[in-house]
Amino acid sequence: MLKYVLKRIALMFVSLFVIMTMLFVLVRLLPNPVEAVAGGFDQALRDMREAWGYNKPIMVQYGVFLRKVFTLWDWGFCTTMGTFLQPVTQYIGSKLPATIYVNVISVIVSLPLGIIFGIVAAVYKNRWPDHVIQVFIMVFISVPSFVYAFILQYFVGYRLGWCPLVFRDGTDYFSWPMFHSAILPVLALSFGPVAGNMRLIRAELTEQLSSEYMLLARTKGLSRGEATVRHALRNSLVPLMPSFLGEFIGILGGSMIIEQIFAVPGIGRTYVQSIAVKDYSVFMAISMFYVVISLAAGIVGDLSYGFIDPRIRMGGGKQNEL
Repeated sequence: MLKYVLKRIALMFVSLFVIMTMLFVLVRLLPNPVEAVAGGFDQALRDMREAWGYNKPIMVQYGVFLRKVFTLWDWGFCTTMGTFLQPVTQYIGSKLPATIYVNVISVIVSLPLGIIFGIVAAVYKNRWPDHVIQVFIMVFISVPSFVYAFILQYFVGYRLGWCPLVFRDGTDYFSWPMFHSAILPVLALSFGPVAGNMRLIRAELTEQLSSEYMLLARTKGLSRGEATVRHALRNSLVPLMPSFLGEFIGILGGSMIIEQIFAVPGIGRTYVQSIAVKDYSVFMAISMFYVVISLAAGIVGDLSYGFIDPRIRMGGGKQNEL
């Protein structure tokens, strides 16, 4: 097990290095708008460019970049975003809490709702609750999240006036006004994952409920509900854990558009803006942020099989022994 984990971590770093190299080369080949900033090409900017090797060959620039990132955790400086020459890590750090706030709430909402309605659909298969839930699954999966965002913003926010149209600017994330302003973006982010979780839980749990071990559990005196909770539900979650872990990554990616619509001052909105205003240092840092999370989620997803079902971990150990 330890050998497998170390191997996956090593492959993750290799993938990370390859992606970082490709991104760096492509970004540095683009036209650099630093010279066109307000105030001209002053001495401070000249010194900063010289420190980062902008006037040297691209491989030398990459060496400077790697040395600063891995020794000083210095991802460069802002040129067209934030305060001029503000450190990228400081600027991105100020945007991260809003993204975490909205995304964590959406996961807290979508995960239990998807599991509960998926269980109901599986238990009442081919009956009216199952048919109703499947209709919602088809609608929520087929329609993109930004369509829900516009509908919610117009009807719930504008026509009914129940929620603010945009996210509240500030840092008091535990206040009611802040939570109230986050309701619409959270709902827009949650509809798709709720439908996906319902579909997966229904499919897996339906298969488990028709298995022979469920009949054996019933003959031993367990009720249908007890057998479902103790045995079928746990077994049905084994193949779903990677999708649950990947759901958070999917929500982070989808929040780029949602944050733009609801003016959430988070990482997703900043990422889109960095492309529009050509702030390549911010773009590079946020890109690697998404890459690291995606690669780490893949490893955690694979390892989660062994924690949920010990038989998988034991099987891997026996295979290694052979």
